[in-house]
Amino acid sequence: MDYNHTLSRRHFAGAALIATGMVATGGIARAAAPAQTAGGPIGPFYPILRPGDDDFDMTMIKGNTSRALGRVIEVTGRVLDRKGNPVSGSELEIWQCNAAGRYAHPGDIATAPLDPNFQGYARLMTGPSGEWRITTIKPSGYDSPIGHRTPHIHFDIKGRQHRLITQMYFSEDHATNSKDALYNELGEDAVTAMAAQAEADRYRWDIVLGEG
Repeated sequence: MDYNHTLSRRHFAGAALIATGMVATGGIARAAAPAQTAGGPIGPFYPILRPGDDDFDMTMIKGNTSRALGRVIEVTGRVLDRKGNPVSGSELEIWQCNAAGRYAHPGDIATAPLDPNFQGYARLMTGPSGEWRITTIKPSGYDSPIGHRTPHIHFDIKGRQHRLITQMYFSEDHATNSKDALYNELGEDAVTAMAAQAEADRYRWDIVLGEG
């Protein structure tokens, strides 16, 4: 396993075009089949006890008056098949650590504090065009038995015929991404697990399943 693997600028740019459904041919960008999103491990902190509130806004818990600590962000995207068609009715389970790097999971022995106002888990269904969105906080990196984990969000996506477990990374965290063992394991496919920063607190990430 080569944890020091890095992406070349040329490959990263080419893969980004393919991942977004465009490929350069003869100097002209043409539509292409999107690259399938790279999978990843489910991790040790998949929620055992689901919160009563599991809607798209993880920064607020129903009945509470305070918002979760940390930088509030919005992530939007679509679930697509290998031909670029939307996969409506897909189920997404999403979970992450809080702004201090702690999961609301009994197996997380981190000493960072829990946030009583952070939902930490969401369950969504995609709309007619495969669209989905969450409001959450930017997760922190944290130390783990396999080394320092860069900020990431866990996803478990169930389409019509295919299930994908993966982790979403952030493009601005290139310095810590490059030192993360699981990120580096993705090799040249890492670009497919990368959310693009559209604005300061808004990200876009389309998920491509191996079906269709």
